[in-house]
Amino acid sequence: MKKKGKLLIPAILGVSLMLSGCTLTTKDEQAQSKPSSEQPAGDSSRADIELLAMSSAETDVNIIRDQLTKNGFNVKLSLQPDYGSFKAQQDAGNYDIALSSWTTVTGNPDYAVRSLFKTGGDYSILADKEIDELIEKASTQTQAEYKDTYKQLEQKLVFDKAYIAPLYISVKSQAFNQEVLKKDSVRLSKSRSLPWEELDFKDEGKRAKDPIILQSTQPTLTSLDPIKGNDGSINIINTNMYVRLLNLTDDDKLTAEGSLSYNFAIAEGNTDYYFILRDDINFAQIKDKQAVDTGERVGADDVIFSLLRAKDKNSVPNHRTYTLHEHIKNAELVTDPAVLDSIKQSGSSETVKSGLEKGLGAKISALVSDKKQANSKEGKYQVVKLTTTNPFPQVLNYLAHQSAGIVSKKQVESINTYEVAKFDVNKDIPYGDQNTVTEGAKYNNTLFTSGPYILSYKNDYEAIFLKNPAYMPGTKHEPKVNNIKIRFIKDADSSLSALRSGEIHLFYSVPETKFDIVKSDSKLSLQTMPSNAVSYLLFNTKNREVAKSADLRKAVLYSINQDEFLAYYKNNKFKAVSTVSPIVQTGLELKADAGKVKEFLNAYKSGKK
Repeated sequence: MKKKGKLLIPAILGVSLMLSGCTLTTKDEQAQSKPSSEQPAGDSSRADIELLAMSSAETDVNIIRDQLTKNGFNVKLSLQPDYGSFKAQQDAGNYDIALSSWTTVTGNPDYAVRSLFKTGGDYSILADKEIDELIEKASTQTQAEYKDTYKQLEQKLVFDKAYIAPLYISVKSQAFNQEVLKKDSVRLSKSRSLPWEELDFKDEGKRAKDPIILQSTQPTLTSLDPIKGNDGSINIINTNMYVRLLNLTDDDKLTAEGSLSYNFAIAEGNTDYYFILRDDINFAQIKDKQAVDTGERVGADDVIFSLLRAKDKNSVPNHRTYTLHEHIKNAELVTDPAVLDSIKQSGSSETVKSGLEKGLGAKISALVSDKKQANSKEGKYQVVKLTTTNPFPQVLNYLAHQSAGIVSKKQVESINTYEVAKFDVNKDIPYGDQNTVTEGAKYNNTLFTSGPYILSYKNDYEAIFLKNPAYMPGTKHEPKVNNIKIRFIKDADSSLSALRSGEIHLFYSVPETKFDIVKSDSKLSLQTMPSNAVSYLLFNTKNREVAKSADLRKAVLYSINQDEFLAYYKNNKFKAVSTVSPIVQTGLELKADAGKVKEFLNAYKSGKK
């Protein structure tokens, strides 16, 4: 998510932009409107509820407020100016319901639930044994088997326990200046982030000096160490700074195309996975704010190091993504080609070796332990074997996630010399700390990146990325443009204005309410597709009435009328039940029901007497 933020996004990635109430008014009218006469201050016959959200979600907040007000709630709004403030209030528990969103950026349903709802998950505030068991059961099943399990999970999560109240599924969108950018260079994918290496100018003469200018709403970057962040501030950035073993196609199929692997193969039993590595990527670093080739090849030692630290909760302080990789048991080097010839592929009579060799210019003549000796032209390769704790094919989707980005073992170990258990935020500077790339006294860029671009520096206004000069040179995956710039622009209106004026070239995540404006501008091209992003209300699970009373939570749940959201957004939203909804159609549906609201509110009030 990418929560669409983490409100949640991998983003998230950030929270979705939001709307008005039953009477659909303009944004300005909403901002100026006074509380409805249906909501007299201090009315003891009504239930109190506090809604936490970001101010950018004003429109959705207004719809939720009005729906709850009409169903017997006194709604207190806590609107925060930015994600940092929102997260601080959420961590402090100062809310009853928080407006959240999550984008499944790996295309598989396990990602849609594990971090969010499993006990101990990276972003989970739940501790429910039944939920945990269903998540684990579904993770071991095939696509044909897990539909019923995810249906059971949704039933427990939403209707039986009311831990969340779903709002809608969003479309994924972006708009770009088609007079500046080549149309076929701008990809829109259901899950994966925008591939920067494919972006190109219509005028190829601009490639060397002119930057392609993108935008982001979040100038504070969680971390440039890929395992330490999973939100809208860094998902796209880290995806483009660190290569992975696998990628996703635009429609969420697994592929080795554009990854560190030439090919991959699954061994029978679905617990062993093999990857044959490319030998044409070196790490980049920054010297005097320029990108240079470190001369260090990205190899098996870096892959093994990266995967083992990704699955180890204690490998770094504040590890944000370890639950995505907890099914990894081990990662190791394979040095005997005969081993590959003795193992069959899952569901096939072919060997793992034949699967890894498909399409290679030279068949495997030797497997080498030293990455410097790998030479694909001579048939000398490195192969990494990954083993899972149990049969778990969805592990491959997680390897396509930005948190599985390959870092330099040598560089990370040279920077992270602190003891993790004694980490002191006031004196210890970990690899990927955003302060080391921020202009000022603390600037000391120690990044080594394996992907197509590297961040040179940033400030509160913009971030400058430079082409990795040693990223698949001479291939179709070599980055087309030398410079990428991200402008930090706080709101959608300003971003759209910047796009129309030519200040930026691409606007990622255009709100549905702005589609008509984009379509009316002949300079612009709009791309849309159904996304894996779901917006929902997350209930507090500690020290609040909603934490104690399922009846109160269910009263909120059945107050939500998704049809009103769809109407406001001109059907550019879709109905949801949970974060799984975009990926697995379970057949369940949430229907607003004033009668049930009254029933559950009465039960809640009776329980308090």
